[in-house]
Amino acid sequence: MSKKIERVQAGEKVFDWLLLLLSIGVLVEAYRIDGIPGLNSPGSFPVGLALIMLASSLVILFSHRRKRRDPQIRGALHEFQVFWSEHFQPHIVVFTLVSVAYLTAIVWVSFYLSTFLFLSVMFIYYRNGRILSSLLLSGLAIAVIYVLFTLVFRVYLP
Repeated sequence: MSKKIERVQAGEKVFDWLLLLLSIGVLVEAYRIDGIPGLNSPGSFPVGLALIMLASSLVILFSHRRKRRDPQIRGALHEFQVFWSEHFQPHIVVFTLVSVAYLTAIVWVSFYLSTFLFLSVMFIYYRNGRILSSLLLSGLAIAVIYVLFTLVFRVYLP
């Protein structure tokens, strides 16, 4: 009976180590809130969550120790190329960049205008250039947001 060897995805072990480092950083920042916290101090909840995160990352790292890289991946550079092609596809990169621009635009432009522009650009991009219907959908979405939050819930949006 042969034992099946589990394979890791490209970049998975590097991600495991980065998760461990992030967990340690979160624990350090949680500790800086008020030192070694008592059970009812402001830092007890963040320290507790950071410890859970640290323990989880250690379990993940330990469970992946026997996993092997896909034999088709020839080296570290090839693994990076496979990782890049799998996780940084054009539609993901475009969405990320437009989202950052949207979050930046909210500060200078009103919420409604920046949201309308964001939705319009994304609808046009993901619907392969259907401009008129994308603008109508964006306008309808903004109208629904306005009615719900401003008129019904009476919540001021920036």
